[in-house]
Amino acid sequence: MIAIIIPYYKIEFFEATLQSLKNQTDKRFKVYIGDDASSKAPTILLDKFRDDFQFHYYRFEQNIGGISLVKQWDRCIDLSKNEEWIMILGDDDVLSPNVIEYFYKNLEKIKKNRINVVRFSTRVIDENGELISKKFEHPVLETGQEFLARKFSKKTRSSLSEYFFRKEMVKQKNFKDLPLAWHSDDLAVLEFSTHGFIYSINETDVLIRVSNLSITGDSRSNDRKNWATFEFVQILFLENSNLFTKLQKKIILKKLEVAFFNIPSFKTYKIMINYHFKQIGLGSAVNFQLRLMRYRIIFIIKKLKFFNVVYFFYAKTVSK
Repeated sequence: MIAIIIPYYKIEFFEATLQSLKNQTDKRFKVYIGDDASSKAPTILLDKFRDDFQFHYYRFEQNIGGISLVKQWDRCIDLSKNEEWIMILGDDDVLSPNVIEYFYKNLEKIKKNRINVVRFSTRVIDENGELISKKFEHPVLETGQEFLARKFSKKTRSSLSEYFFRKEMVKQKNFKDLPLAWHSDDLAVLEFSTHGFIYSINETDVLIRVSNLSITGDSRSNDRKNWATFEFVQILFLENSNLFTKLQKKIILKKLEVAFFNIPSFKTYKIMINYHFKQIGLGSAVNFQLRLMRYRIIFIIKKLKFFNVVYFFYAKTVSK
């Protein structure tokens, strides 16, 4: 019934991930581990858990995750057999002991509501496994567009590891290949749910690790993340615009605006103005322009203050 797909590359936290699979109270799952030509093969660790749960390990000879994480996900999914549901679990994330148990407990309701996307509540942990967030719970039934509006309003969070997807939908619609797979999971939740409901299980949770080894925690890739946000919103508006209310579109554009101010250019400016005008209206485009003007004025004032401080210390030094 369930295939847990692990696109493996980092060994630093992998033992905790495997231990969480061993600890599952319900063992009705099989694990498929796709090694992305890592320099640290996990074979010794896997030997340790050989008799604790079913798994299949395959080492790819060519690293592809450095070019496209989505292509690495895809070839790892292809390792699975005839399971109906898949979970793509990060090699540093951890399942609470009864995640699989609660999936099966809710299976009749999942079938009754014709669900293609199941979501668990989450908590965030650091590199030491210490909790650094509250528990994020969700409405039992929620549309993908409602979820995106909540996430972009900073009322919740989301990661790929907390989802079960019906495999048929994954194969039919595919993950979109965005840079660093940034927002590829968000888009998948919207598209794999076939614009219906996501079913949430809040009685147990998945622990999502954020560290300097994870993409989320790596500030060096911020520019690529910001460009990925532009690509993500482009897909939303080109292919799914009719699904969103005007209020939801405003929330999406507010999220995009953050990316714009991180990578301001004439190109991204034209995109922003166009989206405001076409998706919401002239007033929204004018308001964006006014915000941009205020931003530039604040930037100039801060710059002038900086030069005044520098000049003050320079003059003081010269006078001595």
